[in-house]
Amino acid sequence: MKYKALIVDDEPLAINVVVRYLEGFQDFEVVDTCQNALDAFNILDKKSVDVIFLDINMPTMTGLDLIRNLKNPPLVVITTAFREYAIDSFDLEVIDYLVKPFSLDRFMNTIGRVKKRLAPTATGTNSAEPAQDSQEPQHVFFKVDKRMVKVMLDDIIYIESLKDYVRIKTSTENLINHNNLVSITEYLPEHKFIRIHRSYIIALDKVKAIEGNCVEIGGKLLPIGRNYQKTVKKLILNIDED
Repeated sequence: MKYKALIVDDEPLAINVVVRYLEGFQDFEVVDTCQNALDAFNILDKKSVDVIFLDINMPTMTGLDLIRNLKNPPLVVITTAFREYAIDSFDLEVIDYLVKPFSLDRFMNTIGRVKKRLAPTATGTNSAEPAQDSQEPQHVFFKVDKRMVKVMLDDIIYIESLKDYVRIKTSTENLINHNNLVSITEYLPEHKFIRIHRSYIIALDKVKAIEGNCVEIGGKLLPIGRNYQKTVKKLILNIDED
């Protein structure tokens, strides 16, 4: 089975870069390309697509406006020359945010995230109940300054976004790593960690209490973002609000 990709960018050279990169992955095929969001909207109305590689600044309609106007959008990878739209993009639940010019190595990281998200659908696995692999890693190495620091997953309390960096709060220390929350989630088991805000990921088993729209964890009250409240309450309190 091949994953179907749509590339949307008003710069032909930028489209060619993504096409060329995708040619290296046999389980992906480009079903179409276009240079504006309106054409993309019409294509999505006619063709089945698994993932969109989407620019933001385009004539007539921006990429973010396109996402907002799709009832059931496929996975979205933002490809843009601008960093300042990252927070708005993450609020729309894009799977990754690539800042041009991005390397093949960075693109491979994105493909890994896309495949990880699409694999349960392709194999028939219930994505709401992540498989708990007996070989699941127990630790992650994070680059801190010039060292690769080993962090046990069970020691992580929460991770906080600091623009181009993240703070990893553990039971014994704070570590600063050059990364973003979207990329960090690739290394975290979905049944152990949850994003509660555009700036926070928390360890589910470290939650002490929920107070209003905040989570008490690690001696702090962290806010629950409006777009995350339903999921957080369902996973932590087992409350399913329709």
